[in-house]
Amino acid sequence: MSFWNGKRVLVTGASGFIGSHLVERLIKEGATVRGTSRRSEPPFLANVSCELLTGDLHDPSFCTQAVAGQDVVMHLAATVGGVHYNNAHPASLFRNNLQPFINVLEAARQAQVSLFVTCSSACVYPRDCTIPTPEEEGFKDFPEKTNEGYGMAKRMQEYLSMKYAEEYGMTIAIPRPYNAYGPRDDFDPETSHVIPALIKKVVDGEDPVNVWGSGEQSRSFLFVEDFVTGVLLTAEKHAIAQPVNIGNNEETTIKELVEHILQIAGKSSKMEFNTSQPQGQPRRKCDTTKMKQVLGWEPETTLAEGLKKTIAWYQDR
Repeated sequence: MSFWNGKRVLVTGASGFIGSHLVERLIKEGATVRGTSRRSEPPFLANVSCELLTGDLHDPSFCTQAVAGQDVVMHLAATVGGVHYNNAHPASLFRNNLQPFINVLEAARQAQVSLFVTCSSACVYPRDCTIPTPEEEGFKDFPEKTNEGYGMAKRMQEYLSMKYAEEYGMTIAIPRPYNAYGPRDDFDPETSHVIPALIKKVVDGEDPVNVWGSGEQSRSFLFVEDFVTGVLLTAEKHAIAQPVNIGNNEETTIKELVEHILQIAGKSSKMEFNTSQPQGQPRRKCDTTKMKQVLGWEPETTLAEGLKKTIAWYQDR
């Protein structure tokens, strides 16, 4: 029987890219799901059997209402964008990610929920981190400058989770996922991450494809279905208020990524590298040692498979 069968689970940010996939998986696992959203009729949850509460997590009373009667609270709600957006809004990203988290965590403590899940991010890591990057470097130096506001908010979420577990005895899991992508991602050029941004450019026929940075910067990409599995397994197997990296151990340069997308989309556009634009972290590669040890699992979707599904989803729209 599934760990989640019969559990009442609140997912904050339920209508978003990752939150909606998580809601669907929890329902398949037998959970009764409640979600929060800022939108009253989110398209990704149109055909999903989920109780949806519309409101603002900056409002403590809304958070109290949301967590009432729940066994598990999974905090997925986030305000985030790509390198350009994150670099331009460090203060608002810090505030708008940390304040709602504090409200939800405190409401969950007062409601005495049995399990809380803090979804962190590899954006906590510093620019000059070890490659592959172990969990121990999550509080080393400052986060990479172009992600600093968001990364610091995620660090403080982790810190508060550890201290709430220590002081109040809460049971808390802290998955720390790497760069997510997949169907339902954000394709808005103003806020999108690198994969949806590049897919949009390629599929829409941009030639040459304008690529930010030198193309030599690298990432460990995580398909959304694997992201969800990693979060659920961390909640099931490692709820000790210590972070676990969730990611692939493969490292892909942005130039290689563009080549993959061009091939899958059947395009022959040239590439143009724009080094006047920020490129973010020079390298990002997940140390998966702890993940394999404590979860007994590693991501199953190759980058080629995930890109095919994501490109097909975008083309359908």
